[in-house]
Amino acid sequence: MAEKEAKARIKINNLLEEAGWRFFDSDKGKATIQLESAIKMADLGEDFEHSKNGFIDFLLVDENQNPILVLEAKKESLNPLVGKEQARNYAKSQKVKFIILSNGTLHYLWNIETGNPEQIQVFPSLESIKQYYEFNPDPSKLVSEVVNDDYIVLTQLPTYKQIPEFKDEQKRNDLIFNLKLRFLRYYQVEAIKAVQQSVKEGKKRFLLEMATGTGKTLTAAALIKLFYRIGNARRVLFLVDRLELEVRARKDFTNYLKNDITTIVYSQQH
Repeated sequence: MAEKEAKARIKINNLLEEAGWRFFDSDKGKATIQLESAIKMADLGEDFEHSKNGFIDFLLVDENQNPILVLEAKKESLNPLVGKEQARNYAKSQKVKFIILSNGTLHYLWNIETGNPEQIQVFPSLESIKQYYEFNPDPSKLVSEVVNDDYIVLTQLPTYKQIPEFKDEQKRNDLIFNLKLRFLRYYQVEAIKAVQQSVKEGKKRFLLEMATGTGKTLTAAALIKLFYRIGNARRVLFLVDRLELEVRARKDFTNYLKNDITTIVYSQQH
């Protein structure tokens, strides 16, 4: 094995072990890594390669030794994406939908059924991959979800319409202010419905451009609830570039969504 390829393999081995995968049986269970598993080229189709057999660099399996993920390793000097099609064929032969592409330094996780390889910093654990298999988003539910101006308020206080002060028009505004209830503005509802329409059209990426003071965080909270409530998201990452925005965003998300969703802050001091 060439030196650069050997170095990449050593790094990949370490990353797998750090993620909890096992090369050998132990008191924690059976090995979950199979090295260079041979497969018949017939499983890959007639046009794949000229050789009669193929070898999967790393075949990761679950506790019952069922294949769950293919890892395609490349030497450090190569972009791991060059192994995409080779890995896809290997994954199809094992009836798995997740692939890791790595050269020891740069890594991608790829669900071959739903999208493109996405760069990752660490390898997923067996448990996280199992959760990915259990996660089956249904875009039709996202499209059919009814979103009105009280979409966030229904999370903050589901019974708000039954409160006597809310029924009283003279006391309603004071109640809304004191309880910090946040009703969506008409253009925020339209923005969310535009996302729903894009999903209906088969799109998976969305960009909303909103001016300062138009309630971007509130709109984001409504979108987070939309994706999370109907099972089209398991986690949502909301990024900010300043500490004061971090504090404000956490306060807002907690106020808007705490009855349904937990907000956790990950920050790094420089």
